[in-house]
Amino acid sequence: MNRTVFVALFSLLSLAACGRSPAPEPESAAAPATTPQPAIEAAEAAPSRFDIYASVRLTADLSHLSDQQKKMVGLLIDAATITDNIFWQQVWGDREALLAGIEDPRARQFAIVNYGPWDRLENDKPFLEQYGPRPPGARFYPEDMSKEEFEAWQQPGKDGQYSLVRRNAEGQLTLVPYSAAFAEEIDQIAVQLRQAATLAEDPEFARYLDLRATALLTDDYQASDMAWMDMKNNPVEIVIGPIETYQDALYGYRAAFETFVLIKDMAWSERLARFAQYMPELQRGLPVPDEYKAEMAGTDADLNAYDVVYVAGDSNSGSKTIAINLPNDEEVQLSKGTRRLQLKNAMLAKFNQILVPIADELIADDQRPYVTFDSFFGNTMFHEVAHGLGIKNTLDGAGTVRQALKEHASALEEGKADILGLYMVQKLREMGEITEGELMNDYVTFMAGIFRSIRFGASSAHGRANMIRFNYFSNAGAFSRDETTGKYRVEVPVFEQAVRDLSQELLVLQGNGDYDAVAAFVAELGNVGGQLQADLDRLAAQRIPVDIVYEQGKEVLGL
Repeated sequence: MNRTVFVALFSLLSLAACGRSPAPEPESAAAPATTPQPAIEAAEAAPSRFDIYASVRLTADLSHLSDQQKKMVGLLIDAATITDNIFWQQVWGDREALLAGIEDPRARQFAIVNYGPWDRLENDKPFLEQYGPRPPGARFYPEDMSKEEFEAWQQPGKDGQYSLVRRNAEGQLTLVPYSAAFAEEIDQIAVQLRQAATLAEDPEFARYLDLRATALLTDDYQASDMAWMDMKNNPVEIVIGPIETYQDALYGYRAAFETFVLIKDMAWSERLARFAQYMPELQRGLPVPDEYKAEMAGTDADLNAYDVVYVAGDSNSGSKTIAINLPNDEEVQLSKGTRRLQLKNAMLAKFNQILVPIADELIADDQRPYVTFDSFFGNTMFHEVAHGLGIKNTLDGAGTVRQALKEHASALEEGKADILGLYMVQKLREMGEITEGELMNDYVTFMAGIFRSIRFGASSAHGRANMIRFNYFSNAGAFSRDETTGKYRVEVPVFEQAVRDLSQELLVLQGNGDYDAVAAFVAELGNVGGQLQADLDRLAAQRIPVDIVYEQGKEVLGL
């Protein structure tokens, strides 16, 4: 770690201490989405895309763990590799058949990173010649199913998170629970989790592992989510199962399998946890009418810092997350709140390798010093906290925001969390709870972060959310662009007003649950204009990575 980053990290600790992501028959979930072709060469223009990821070695200090805990970490990694196999089936099919047909080793590695032949950070554009567009429903639905057929289907639970939609022998739509579709793999994961539970030295963590194994076998995750919220002192952490619905671009209903294996930084976590107490006050202060902030999330929420040591499945595909806010179950959120997990080693890698060079290229020289790791960490942390603000159920009583807004729900939620995270920083500074640095650091770092996340592309909820925000801020005049240098400058008073206005608009759109209004909003603002694309092309020309890819495993950790 270089001295500049060390000073930034030390400053953040002081700040916190001071207050401051062809349909098979029902019995099979493993058939490939597209018939494998003979050896495939990469498309002519594709090779430059193979360099968009910077490699990061996932290591962590395990010296404070006992031998028993280290063995437990190994078992959790073994479980994670199985979820990786399930995810391949959910988004593609037979992994080995695809990879065997790719002669170019760089294209083959790119397919592994993308879990298929579609470039996740270029709007799912196929990078192999013989494959067409990615099915929006991935492999959660039959490829020949239309939206009209699905919406006319009178089937309870058809919008559930933990089932595949398939056709039965008569060609009719039917539901196949994950526990049946992936029975062999889930049985193996449950065994690994229960073995790990016998090695867990924290009783709450052991209980969670047992309950999570049961959840995977029954497709009922709420009890394990509740248990996950009760854990406070476990030094090892795992997030495992079908969690996020980003992969279902058809409806945003169905969850994809993923795993994070994490090592908790107890000292950082203790310092960060204090911010959760301000959630009720911040909820009451949201810039919307009372009915849009009437829900009050549970207060048993916390903030923790971790080093990530293994990632699999959805969370390992394409762009890598640097923070987690879970669980997604709205009932658990309202009962207990959420936990926010900051992945500081991943965050530090992205700041040094991606955000700093982006700021050098696109931020006005006199504002460039305001881009700091402290603010990057803070903006990211409060983004996760802000998922707990606002409203989870539509005002008309028709159901959750997720159900009402369908495939647009994720992008709108990520956009809400981004903008309300900055709102929280503003308010906490006004309250005197954040005293280090200055608000300008948060603003300019936030602006630089927009360019970083837009590069994830429209197929990413985070990428689409940042496109919306860039265009909204541009229309409002929240930043200016120097035509000579091509660099951007935050215009503070207008920027602050735009933060308030966009916060209000997103919260109202969610509360109203008006699908058509949201679809129009996303269609208008969720795109990249010509000037912005030219500026993003400058970043590519400078060979600035778009994201990171992990070197990981038990061998890397010395286990």
